[in-house]
Amino acid sequence: MRKLLFILSLILTMSILAQELVVYTYSSFAAGIAQKVIPIFERQNGVKVRVQSFGDAGNVLARLIIEKGQPKADVVIGLDQPLLRRAISEGLLVPFTPQNISKVKEEKLLDEQGYGTPFDYGAIALVYNTEKIKNPPRSFKELLDERFRKKLVVQDPRTSSTGLSFMLWTVAVFGEDGFAEYWKNLKSNILTITPGWDESFSMLETGEADIMVSYATDGAYSYHEYGSLKYLPVVMEEGAFVQIEYVAIVNGSKNIELAKKFVEFVLSEEFQSQVPLNQWMYPVIETKLPEAYKYASQIDKVLSFDYTIFDQKGKEWLEKWVQVMIAR
Repeated sequence: MRKLLFILSLILTMSILAQELVVYTYSSFAAGIAQKVIPIFERQNGVKVRVQSFGDAGNVLARLIIEKGQPKADVVIGLDQPLLRRAISEGLLVPFTPQNISKVKEEKLLDEQGYGTPFDYGAIALVYNTEKIKNPPRSFKELLDERFRKKLVVQDPRTSSTGLSFMLWTVAVFGEDGFAEYWKNLKSNILTITPGWDESFSMLETGEADIMVSYATDGAYSYHEYGSLKYLPVVMEEGAFVQIEYVAIVNGSKNIELAKKFVEFVLSEEFQSQVPLNQWMYPVIETKLPEAYKYASQIDKVLSFDYTIFDQKGKEWLEKWVQVMIAR
């Protein structure tokens, strides 16, 4: 009898250790914060986590769509408001409300549909090299100025969540009838369009570009990484556009209970304390911010955006953008 109990215990232990949680995300998450937090989750739960990255968040969503019906991932982390809504409409996610959701400090960060759990947020901004640009643009109108000709790098909204947020920012400012005309006027000041944020930032760091679309916390990043304010953000006078990123459980997950534990973990102090200096976004629970964050841009005005309209017209807006920026 003791031998049988020992064998059953051994089989159960081996089964637990054999569990592997597959997490889909974007490249900078995998190379950054994942290196800090994933080992903690693995130790706490006695499991293995396999993190797979696919460039920017738009590519992550595309992979989930390809694998629809036969998913290889259990969890996806890094989809923002419009990408999350697209994933929900495609039937790629299952709703889940973690027990510790009350830790989220602001109700407006929550996904009303109950599929995504927020893990960070931040405002989109233009970030410029202070050694090259002495008088940065303070408004969308000023960004059209001739002095910024071929100095700006943006991300493709079809593949990049940052790029999509920037496009939606222009929709919020100029309306669905006016944003395409703005892009038409902006085109001469754009040096190139990159697939994702990583490629844009690489161009800024190497000096190939002087201005890029990034985040309002980049002043904190510059101070922390370089000990100087070489790169500073500008939030346009028209108002800020806030991006929220979520973690969600993939429909068809083979490790649903473990996936739920991971979502709970994302709202823990162990995870959230790593957000500021790795994601360079704001944590969603109350936690002390690093000293460098005193150099993050203060947001005085936030533009509202109705994502139900994006559900209906987002594809049309992207087609307009392509016509202006890509099509000959």
